[in-house]
Amino acid sequence: MALTDMKIRSAKPREKQYKLTDGDGLYLLVTPQGSKLWRFRYRIGGKEKLLALGSYPEVSLYEARQARDEARRMLRNNIDPSVEKRQRKLMSLTRQGETFGVIAMEWYERFKGQWAESHAEVTKRRLERELLPWLGHLPIREITATDLLSVLRRIEGRGILETAHRVRTVAGQVFRYAIATGRADRDPSRDLKGALPPPRERHLAAITDPKEVGALLRAIDGYRGHFVVRCALKLAPLVFVRPGELRHAEWSEIDLENAVWRIPAEKMKNRQPHLVPLSRQAVEILSELKPLTGTGRWVFPSLRSDERPMSENAVLAALRRLGYDKEEMCGHGWRATARTLLDEQLKENPAVIEAQLAHKVPDSLGRAYNRTTYLEERTRMMQRWADYLDELRRTT
Repeated sequence: MALTDMKIRSAKPREKQYKLTDGDGLYLLVTPQGSKLWRFRYRIGGKEKLLALGSYPEVSLYEARQARDEARRMLRNNIDPSVEKRQRKLMSLTRQGETFGVIAMEWYERFKGQWAESHAEVTKRRLERELLPWLGHLPIREITATDLLSVLRRIEGRGILETAHRVRTVAGQVFRYAIATGRADRDPSRDLKGALPPPRERHLAAITDPKEVGALLRAIDGYRGHFVVRCALKLAPLVFVRPGELRHAEWSEIDLENAVWRIPAEKMKNRQPHLVPLSRQAVEILSELKPLTGTGRWVFPSLRSDERPMSENAVLAALRRLGYDKEEMCGHGWRATARTLLDEQLKENPAVIEAQLAHKVPDSLGRAYNRTTYLEERTRMMQRWADYLDELRRTT
């Protein structure tokens, strides 16, 4: 018996879902939650399939019958209505200026060459893990501040508020790129200013007390984990580069004969090539490691595959195994350690220290940093620093 609006309106939810049949494959599915969903059952290619036609009352009885009749006309022409619906949706998304996911990856590919490799990796990971699973399929013009906030709240709920703020920044960059290329009208991330609690201000964990530095160096000497990780742990304090620069080191950049590590611009935060003079102790560590990894690309390859550099968590996990938690020391902490002790204990020239840290500090003549700035002074300082660490290891 055909349905009527009165019969549909009077249909009440039951313990289990049930159907109200209209005819020619059309029926209304009433769920225990009270939803009333239009469905069209049909067969094509010997298989039974279902086509969702919307919900009542958003889609009226008359409109549901019209959609059913249109689907039946497609079937007479051997067209699958479900496939046709999916194709129309994709075409609609194209007309609306693409999805957030398409534009986000287009933005990433266009700009990643201007970033340090470590920054590019982090940005891609934030896109793939935090944004695309929930927003990637949506037309970018239709995404609201509420949609984005729900994603950020999910991150906040995991207790990583700072990451939520950084993901909001990445989303904003994608939206502004879409605006610039004519595929969006506004940036909803701007509406969320103040919607998240401010991240707790914190400094990267670092040890700056000479006695504690000596204890850490001795702990590293006693590390019994993987040899590659042990070498990374031992080299880190001698070169005090950023963790991403250390783990992405390549043998083609290392000149052991002339005791220098030449880091290309694309790997540096300031997008300038950088020279790291290698102390005698640093050369010894690398020379010992080279027979193991020197035939490959990476100085510190992944423990699982020689095709990838070492994981960013490898050094952190090793520090934890040595008993140093995240509040005491992190991979980035050696930079703060070196900056502090070179200045306070060894009384090195602050400009030379900053140059070795690859900070954008002009020299006394107003010239911006370049890779050879204070090179002679830095070479002497790096050997003096390595000798000082040896002294701390022995005497503190």
